[in-house]
Amino acid sequence: MNELELKYGCNPNQKPSRIFMENAAELPIKVLNGKPGYINFLDAFNGWQLVRELKAATGLPAATSFKHVSPAGAAVGLPLTDVEKKIYWVDEKVELTPLANAYARARGADRMSSFGDFISLSDVCDKATALLIKPEVSDGVIAPGYTDEALEILKAKKKGGYNVIEIDPNYVPDPVERKQVFGVTFEQGRNELKIDKDFLSNIVTDNKELPDSAKIDLIIALITLKYTQSNSVCYAKGGQAIGIGAGQQSRIHCTRLAGSKADNWYLRQCPKVMNLPFKDGVGRADRDNSIDLYIGDEYEDLLADGTWEKFFTEKPEVFTREEKKAWLAGNTDVALGSDAFFPFGDNIERAHKSGVKYVAQPGGSIRDDNVIETCNKYGMTMSFTGIRLFHH
Repeated sequence: MNELELKYGCNPNQKPSRIFMENAAELPIKVLNGKPGYINFLDAFNGWQLVRELKAATGLPAATSFKHVSPAGAAVGLPLTDVEKKIYWVDEKVELTPLANAYARARGADRMSSFGDFISLSDVCDKATALLIKPEVSDGVIAPGYTDEALEILKAKKKGGYNVIEIDPNYVPDPVERKQVFGVTFEQGRNELKIDKDFLSNIVTDNKELPDSAKIDLIIALITLKYTQSNSVCYAKGGQAIGIGAGQQSRIHCTRLAGSKADNWYLRQCPKVMNLPFKDGVGRADRDNSIDLYIGDEYEDLLADGTWEKFFTEKPEVFTREEKKAWLAGNTDVALGSDAFFPFGDNIERAHKSGVKYVAQPGGSIRDDNVIETCNKYGMTMSFTGIRLFHH
């Protein structure tokens, strides 16, 4: 198959729409179920590259949850804690595999952003992973293969219309890539940069300590950034991205956005949040939305009389600013990657508030000394990679 007709482009008015190979070669994918659209394939191909590189760099199965051509979450297949299982809505009856662990982490880190996502998996999708995908609101999945049981489960989603794509894991694209904007063709060499532990060797802070667990988290952050619309920063911890800020014109705004997502990830682990008295029958999406409101600044919208009764058996106590601040102080050893240099120390100040201890960024700012000094003030370890990771 050399080309595939799509329903429409980014929007319904953008027709005709298709994907095709210019060199008469075969497309590296097979659509096993559904009819993926233009944005679905943008997410699928970017996500596949991300998980393929994570697997190569760490040796662990990897998964990512993509929305609007940026990852909402990315992770490798480390075991889940009991707390993580609960905040990610993982069914205790499902026997988890490493790939299922990776998917649960990728989907669960920012469940608000992952709603209606496109999933990418580094390995053959197994039954355990398919069972985790089954109850989630999602547009589709791409993987190098599917077990018979997994394919049967996935094909039943969305009344049989769920998009299931198989990609050839041996496919190698041309070294030069092109795209058109306003009728003008752009051409550049593909970003084939290999990100591994050696990428982090230039430590410029007084603290030189960089344990293997932090190296894995920084690698996850940097590879995630490689496929995130710029400007972008990524907070990571425990084998997964916990806060991704994409497409912000100002880097400090990006750092704040991603930091607030990392904070929300940790706030959801507070017993006060985990034990919210939800009514039976309240669905996952409504629970996610309620939790997001409860831990945010607009909690009064949720706790107003006439509203809280829809979701809870009793009115929850307010999660005060002081309580949140005290709980967030327990989030430590967080890693932070940036796709370009930090121009000011204010980014590090904001990162410190979200428990960041390890930083990787290109360096090269005229204020590098100020950024290093701010890291030293908090005892952080920072590597200069020397390489920018812009993605558009």
